[in-house]
Amino acid sequence: MGAVPELISPRSPRVSAARRLAKRNFRGKERLFLAEGPQAVREAAGHRTDAGATLVELFATVEAAERYADIVGAARDSGARVHLADESVIADISTTVTPQGLVGVCRFLDKPFAEILAARPKLVAVLANVRDPGNAGTVLRCADAAGADAVVFTDASVDLYNPKAVRASVGSHFHLPVAVGVPVEEAVTGLREAGVRVLAADGAGDHDLDDELDRGTMGTPTAWVFGNEAWGLPEETRALTDAVVRVPIHGRAESLNLATAAAVCLYASARAQRTGNTR
Repeated sequence: MGAVPELISPRSPRVSAARRLAKRNFRGKERLFLAEGPQAVREAAGHRTDAGATLVELFATVEAAERYADIVGAARDSGARVHLADESVIADISTTVTPQGLVGVCRFLDKPFAEILAARPKLVAVLANVRDPGNAGTVLRCADAAGADAVVFTDASVDLYNPKAVRASVGSHFHLPVAVGVPVEEAVTGLREAGVRVLAADGAGDHDLDDELDRGTMGTPTAWVFGNEAWGLPEETRALTDAVVRVPIHGRAESLNLATAAAVCLYASARAQRTGNTR
């Protein structure tokens, strides 16, 4: 006989507690967030912080538990409570239109900004006034892929634990240190004092990324500041940085979107650092 769901009713206290985590105020109060889908849950199950295992609880349909038996096993091994649940329960907790049958409850994992600075980072992405959670999660994923040492969400940016941001990062939330709630001036000042060159990415920048690479100025420790999707970076933020750099447009496109520009900038720095492109 197959496994029988344990949580039949969406009114179960455990289900209600998980469902509330879709709202920012409840996430902040409980210091817990939701991770949905096999990739995010797999990464969560293998992640630990000083507080212990990151994955606290896992809700899974019977079908998903059978399909992703290795993930469910890793969740149990990490000490997480695993609940087999009816599909209606998963749909009630999930924030997606088509749930994949796995929803994890995870502890917050952001790091103090001072701890990031103490690690002497070489490549950092700073999100200043980035409001769209999908963009924020995608930039985090790009930073992870480029091998960045950390990401900083300023106090004016979207919540790191917004469900859309978590989904867009596709597990990168669990891969690199992230600081949250840092005022942009404090972020820039702290990074510069730590020996990091701070560059603002802006389509109207005075410096061209290709020229910076040709001059060999990109191989030093670098932080990229990325601004709002609609209006970019305000002048006062641009003035804080060491240079305002534009990604050159060689074709006829009007501009690049935030995530694409972030990927280009971060990979340019990562390559320059690997090849020792410093003069």
